[in-house]
Amino acid sequence: MLKKVFTAPDPGRTRLRFAARAVLGIGLAAMVCGLVGHSLAGAVTGGLAALLALFTVTDATVRGQAVTTALLPAAGLPVLTAATVLHAHPVARDLAFLAVIGAGVYARRWGPRGHSLGVFAFMMFFVAQFLHTGPGRLPELYASVALSLATAAAVRFGAWCYERGLPPAPVPAPPGGHGLARVTTRQAVQATAGAGFALAVGQLMSGQRWYWAVGATWWIFVNTASRGETLIRGFRRVLGTVIGIGLGLLVALPVHGAPVPTAALVAVSVFGIFYTAAVSYTWMMLWVTLLAALLYGLLGVLTPGLLALRLAETGLGALGAALAVLFVLPVTTHTVTDALIERAWHCAHACTAEAAAHLAGDPAADPAARVAELEQLLGRVRLALAPLLHPLNPMPGRRRRAREVLVLLDVCARDCRDRVAAATSRRASASLSPSGV
Repeated sequence: MLKKVFTAPDPGRTRLRFAARAVLGIGLAAMVCGLVGHSLAGAVTGGLAALLALFTVTDATVRGQAVTTALLPAAGLPVLTAATVLHAHPVARDLAFLAVIGAGVYARRWGPRGHSLGVFAFMMFFVAQFLHTGPGRLPELYASVALSLATAAAVRFGAWCYERGLPPAPVPAPPGGHGLARVTTRQAVQATAGAGFALAVGQLMSGQRWYWAVGATWWIFVNTASRGETLIRGFRRVLGTVIGIGLGLLVALPVHGAPVPTAALVAVSVFGIFYTAAVSYTWMMLWVTLLAALLYGLLGVLTPGLLALRLAETGLGALGAALAVLFVLPVTTHTVTDALIERAWHCAHACTAEAAAHLAGDPAADPAARVAELEQLLGRVRLALAPLLHPLNPMPGRRRRAREVLVLLDVCARDCRDRVAAATSRRASASLSPSGV
């Protein structure tokens, strides 16, 4: 796991820039909230809003990212208001939270923008529970969210927009279908059921920190599409939390919330979250757990018992997610991988056809775009096949078959890249030759 994080390829240092920009954007957002006199709660809310804007907005174009960022307050502030107003009414609050979860997962059917808005809405409800905010704080929290999103947007689309000029990255759409045949619809039902279990049992475990269990269930469902993916993600979340708590005991607890060292460690944690997210969910959770411990240190409530409770609630949330995907409208790994592999083969065929058309002189042919789409699809196939390749998979035959499929797809992708490179090279040579003038 350690080797995977530090030896993973980083073409164009994209992950490094992603993480460094996040530290800058979130740090500036928290600083702006402090300069205008907002409380610690306001700064934490603003920092979270900036983090989400920089982390979850993944539209293919810069223009699309800017539109989604501008829409975040429309999705988040009404939810923040409801969470704050209903905080003193547990039954209504819990029902509203489950409704936000179901709607947030269902919104993924509209692609990256729906996903971003759903995550932002959920986290606005979550942060109200984390900070135990009352209605009197709403004006300050509104201002913190607005200022932080504006600051993050200034960094992302102005000072450090490294995506500008890059070709838009095609994002594989969620598997289609209608009604309960649609994966996003099934996941919305599953996530709501799993979160309901986590909420009920979590409140029995702790009347103050029950939201950790709900948060764990929610985030386990993010970026998964099948039963196997969700189970593996739950395992990795618990593992990352265990390691993160150990690190928190060694690092966060001795700091005791001292502002300067805590701020430095928060910056390191944010960098770690963004740098490792694309490589290892376990490592990302390690940094998330350390960040949470540091924030609790700032709030003056960090103790070993609190960290132990976080681990228990996280395990409960993982259990809720597991029970939901196993028994509530399950989506099998085979169903998802079959659809993705078929799309990858069709894309490879289209890529070959585009390369031939490009070589024949068709100005509308764009094989490079097809190659980029194929790479995105192969990344999604690898994610979908990960449960079958996991050492805990008890079926060696399926594990062996999954490896064979990945090898064949990689060979196919390499062949497509070679064909496109050859077609582009020959077309360029023809245009430069005397007969091509």
